[in-house]
Amino acid sequence: MGLNMGWEVLETTLLSDSWATLKKTKLRLTLSDGTISEQWRETYDRGDDAVILPYDPARRHVLLGRQFRWPAAYRDDPHPFLIEAAAGLLDADDATDCIRKEAQEELGLVLSDPTFLFDLYMSPGSVTEKLHFFAARYSAADAQAQFGGLRSEAEEIEILDVPLDEALTMARDGRIRDAKTVILLQHAALHLMPEAPL
Repeated sequence: MGLNMGWEVLETTLLSDSWATLKKTKLRLTLSDGTISEQWRETYDRGDDAVILPYDPARRHVLLGRQFRWPAAYRDDPHPFLIEAAAGLLDADDATDCIRKEAQEELGLVLSDPTFLFDLYMSPGSVTEKLHFFAARYSAADAQAQFGGLRSEAEEIEILDVPLDEALTMARDGRIRDAKTVILLQHAALHLMPEAPL
């Protein structure tokens, strides 16, 4: 038996509308047993994103980027240069067009046919973002660039052409700590480049 709840928005207050929109909302929830609860919730809306994992099945490699992330530095993380799959805000693009653009800007890859995998809410407790996951094949000949990113946006991304097994080890030992990237690496290991049976 599933949840049978109702809700009503009683009041909404705009807290910030700078880079993204932060709102405070008062809700009246009616629980399954009829109990009524009034609660305040904050939502952070920065739009939806797309992310891609380029993979090379011939070599069992993936293409990732390493870049400075202010939230990690803000937390006094000793390693604020995070290893991630290429991603970006949709803005006015659809998800496929967005991810083609991000792959070229961040990784130097021109992709003609990225494959949509799934979409997920990344932090549904307070963030409205839905992330659209993609994968695409590439080859060693495609992975020539060493750095990517848009200088006009102060981006500098080190491009990493990494064996999948090494990337999975990096996720296990904490060198890769970005959730979207870990999800894509696990998907690659299970579905895109599973190890040959013994």
